[in-house]
Amino acid sequence: MGDMTNSDFYSKNQRNESSHGGEFGCTMEELRSLMELRGTEAVVKIKETYGDTEAICRRLKTSPVEGLPGTAPDLEKRKQIFGQNFIPPKKPKTFLQLVWEALQDVTLIILEIAAIISLGLSFYHPPGEGDPDICPEDEGEAEAGWIEGAAILLSVICVVLVTAFNDWSKEKQFRGLQSRIEQEQKFTVVRAGQVVQIPVAEIVVGDIAQVKYGDLLPADGLFIQGNDLKIDESSLTGESDQVRKSVDKDPMLLSGTHVMEGSGRMLVTAVGVNSQTGIIFTLLGAGGEEEEKKDKKGKRNPFVAIEERDLQDGAAAMEMQPLKSAEGGDADDKKKANMHKKEKSVLQGKLTKLAVQIGKAGLVMSAVTVIILVLYFTVDTFVVNKKPWLPECTPVYVQYFVKFFIIGVTVLVVAVPEGLPLAVTISLAYSVKKMMKDNNLVRHLDACETMGNATAICSDKTGTLTTNRMTVVQAYVGDVHYKEIPDPSSINDKTMELLVNAIAINSAYTTKILPPEKEGALPRQVGNKTECGLLGLVLDLKQDYEPVRSQVPEEKLYKVYTFNSVRKSMSTVIRLPDESFRMYSKGASEIVLKKCCKILSGAGEPRVFRPRDRDEMVKKVIEPMACDGLRTICVAYRDFPSSPEPDWDNENDILNDLTCICVVGIEDPVRPEVPEAIRKCQRAGITVRMVTGDNINTARAIAIKCGIIHPGEDFLCLEGKEFNRRIRNEKGEIEQERIDKIWPKLRVLARSSPTDKHTLVKGIIDSTHTEQRQVVAVTGDGTNDGPALKKADVGFAMGIAGTDVAKEASDIILTDDNFSSIVKAVMWGRNVYDSISKFLQFQLTVNVVAVIVAFTGACITQDSPLKAVQMLWVNLIMDTFASLALATEPPTETLLLRKPYGRNKPLISRTMMKNILGHAVYQLTLIFTLLFVGEKMFQIDSGRNAPLHSPPSEHYTIIFNTFVMMQLFNEINARKIHGERNVFDGIFRNPIFCTIVLGTFAIQIVIVQFGGKPFSCSPLQLDQWMWCIFIGLGELVWGQVIATIPTSRLKFLKEAGRLTQKEEIPEEELNEDVEEIDHAERELRRGQILWFRGLNRIQTQIEVVNTFKSGASFQGALRRQSSVTSQSQDVANLSSPSRVSLSNALSSPTSLPPMYWSKRCLSHVSVRDCH
Repeated sequence: MGDMTNSDFYSKNQRNESSHGGEFGCTMEELRSLMELRGTEAVVKIKETYGDTEAICRRLKTSPVEGLPGTAPDLEKRKQIFGQNFIPPKKPKTFLQLVWEALQDVTLIILEIAAIISLGLSFYHPPGEGDPDICPEDEGEAEAGWIEGAAILLSVICVVLVTAFNDWSKEKQFRGLQSRIEQEQKFTVVRAGQVVQIPVAEIVVGDIAQVKYGDLLPADGLFIQGNDLKIDESSLTGESDQVRKSVDKDPMLLSGTHVMEGSGRMLVTAVGVNSQTGIIFTLLGAGGEEEEKKDKKGKRNPFVAIEERDLQDGAAAMEMQPLKSAEGGDADDKKKANMHKKEKSVLQGKLTKLAVQIGKAGLVMSAVTVIILVLYFTVDTFVVNKKPWLPECTPVYVQYFVKFFIIGVTVLVVAVPEGLPLAVTISLAYSVKKMMKDNNLVRHLDACETMGNATAICSDKTGTLTTNRMTVVQAYVGDVHYKEIPDPSSINDKTMELLVNAIAINSAYTTKILPPEKEGALPRQVGNKTECGLLGLVLDLKQDYEPVRSQVPEEKLYKVYTFNSVRKSMSTVIRLPDESFRMYSKGASEIVLKKCCKILSGAGEPRVFRPRDRDEMVKKVIEPMACDGLRTICVAYRDFPSSPEPDWDNENDILNDLTCICVVGIEDPVRPEVPEAIRKCQRAGITVRMVTGDNINTARAIAIKCGIIHPGEDFLCLEGKEFNRRIRNEKGEIEQERIDKIWPKLRVLARSSPTDKHTLVKGIIDSTHTEQRQVVAVTGDGTNDGPALKKADVGFAMGIAGTDVAKEASDIILTDDNFSSIVKAVMWGRNVYDSISKFLQFQLTVNVVAVIVAFTGACITQDSPLKAVQMLWVNLIMDTFASLALATEPPTETLLLRKPYGRNKPLISRTMMKNILGHAVYQLTLIFTLLFVGEKMFQIDSGRNAPLHSPPSEHYTIIFNTFVMMQLFNEINARKIHGERNVFDGIFRNPIFCTIVLGTFAIQIVIVQFGGKPFSCSPLQLDQWMWCIFIGLGELVWGQVIATIPTSRLKFLKEAGRLTQKEEIPEEELNEDVEEIDHAERELRRGQILWFRGLNRIQTQIEVVNTFKSGASFQGALRRQSSVTSQSQDVANLSSPSRVSLSNALSSPTSLPPMYWSKRCLSHVSVRDCH
């Protein structure tokens, strides 16, 4: 359907456009073809066709300064002609597809087959029936025979529907969530001279949009004015280098690319399906379905597919092809190679293993049961009673055997815990839903369970641990260090004017302070928070920045050096009325002060500022501020003569000889709830580390305030440079052993780059230093945090401050940017794990007892005391409900009082094993007592050797009823798995649990009193009911007895469901070919530098050769490979796609030129090297 909608969309737009072309000076088609050009080609084309960007603005009836008038009819008309900025989504899976997927479960399939056989046989009435003397016929079974098969099928249908419904609601939630994220996405445009934020979908062709650092461009456009704009176009071209944009060299801005630095304005020229990203999505939508059809006709080489498609779509597709690899990581190849590689989450791994173990045991038990029954019957009938085998009795004997088979299957059904997959699904789905309320928006389901095992959290400082509301609280102006905001009268007028101008002009004009939304609230800060803090200082000094900005509008700024992580400062040059230039600068104080040679005195006059003055200032002013946890920012300026005009591109000369105006200390207060949250983490065995770009003193001060470090402890606080020095060897390569020496004690990493963050996360995850592999969670908000978020076990992105790039790479989005929400995620994660353990403890007790009862009963009395339908009621229905009841227990704070379980802790601990076996002993003792002496206790007829077609006996009904009562009360015991005594603790906080226990009890009464033949029950008296309930209550007392036995004494108890070390290693690393490359890699490291030089030359030559060989597909493939290369931050990621492509190449050597493939091999090795 994605394809349908897209193509309809397309044709509709085409039609509209041809009819309306005349209203604007250019058609959609022209603009689309213009946007397919790059760099100089585009500049030439614009010059030839339109003149310049101003002319395009005129043709599109918009003004570069004022923007669109923004009237409704005009916007509507633009949407009609040029399309809307929205790409139709792919169709979700239908409910039936989900049902079909749920049916693929193995246990369900076994059950279905058994049920169908049973149904078939119950309707097959052989001739020669009805002569009971010759052939012993079990009449009761014959009449109710179909009931059993039907009951089994019905229960299967229940399970399937519940699972499918869960998946469906999950999908629906996720779509709701997607649309929520999309609606929240706003973009800044200029309309009628006003800067407004509008939803991305509202952008139309002709809008003037303001772009800034961290933006994901929502549409294609032309760059019309701005400074220092650098774009990361790797999502389209696969080239990881940032592309510098300028009006005269490369003005093309493409949707889906990221702004890495700078700011500016763009004229929107293509939106929605006509933008570059839109064209790709259309191709992917259409292409995906075509491929599916063709794949069915026969297996095809993925390269050929690309070739065909490239030929169909010509240039557009060629430009677009790489996206496939950037977005989907080479979707086709990977899918084929990695079907088996989808790494299961820890819990799923343990559960699968456990289910297999239980399943095997069940199979053995059921096989033995069937064999014993068959042997007993044949020996008894033909040997002991010496009955002849009469041909007319054959069908009856067959029915006997089928009955035995069904008892066997019932034993198997009871042995296999079908409730398990359901319990996991319910538990995860429930948690995800509730986590939404706790401000955790989960994008990947298993992230929520992984979080419960987390052992380390690497957190950002700004915005996560702090409120991200910057305020200036100290200042050093005119030789005085003010501990609070100075009185405006105490500052010299000249200094004041410079200060106000420096702050107002040298900041993004999109940064503003707006009046509060509610009475008595704080003013709203919009834009860059540090700049907001400085503008706040201007307002606190009773000045106003608006008049200054209106005097020097953005278009009049002569040159801007925007802030980036290398410069750590921002400067703006303006032309003064006397034609001379003035540059205002601001930035990290230690960096800007190094470039100052003068400072303003108290009288507002510049005086000499020597290095020793600077050292004194660092000691007396900057360090004390930093130790109070303040960020220090220095504001400075410099005047230039009008002639000769300075060489603005020579940054080193320009950003020097500055005059310092003031140094301010900006406070970003710690969120009030963070210290408590961090204390909880530490108590729960989770180490919190702070990774920040701030100065080390500031970082240390904040870390102490948060409680990440406590004075007197043995810990490390490092700066990025020092960290890198310590973890690299002489050749500058990172060594794992070196990281292992540092990370256990490291608590604060300051002045760190995004690469440092990635290195740290990878180092901790790959470490074998501790006996358990570390599970690392990372928070990030910046564009450059992407790699670290992807590498971590769980990546948290900030919902408010986070850039679009960070959200894409994350597993969970924190909708309130708050650290304490991470603690909630840990709680929910542990809760999921515990819920499943609770359910297991309950389920396995039922299984052990039911299997043994069925088995011994069948062997001793040739008939199971618990009938098949009764077993199914206990097993399928009660367990399904129990999984609901136990999987929806809300988390409690006590979950945070224990250490993380770790990846190889068994699912069933010794304590749980003790509980399971202890309760099984109690239940079996009572059931066998009832079975063999029950009739004497209750003075009723024995049900044991009742004639075959007698009605259901009270005796067996009492056994069934007691069994169910014991399960009900044991369900309450199962609420605690760590041997706690009070099993009722918090029971009323979980209404679902109470409802289910009472509900099951009510249904049980109905079954016993009115179930009759289908359930093999006969109604019971009140005193018999009382005894059943009394025996059930005994479970609770017995639970206390079991809790008294110390687990440590029971050494013989085995644990189960443990992931062994071998399975612990992800499959990628077990592949031998990767291993070989790893050894090779170590060898190759030595020649690394030579490799690169050679490689670059060879690559260039190959590109040239390939351009002459006109095979489109090779070029597409090369380009895809290079984009995979640039994307992969991680060796392991890369190993699979490139290996697949090589093997594909090998399988059809004729289809590829030798040069192509040497390049493939080279890029493979080199990429692995460079990491």
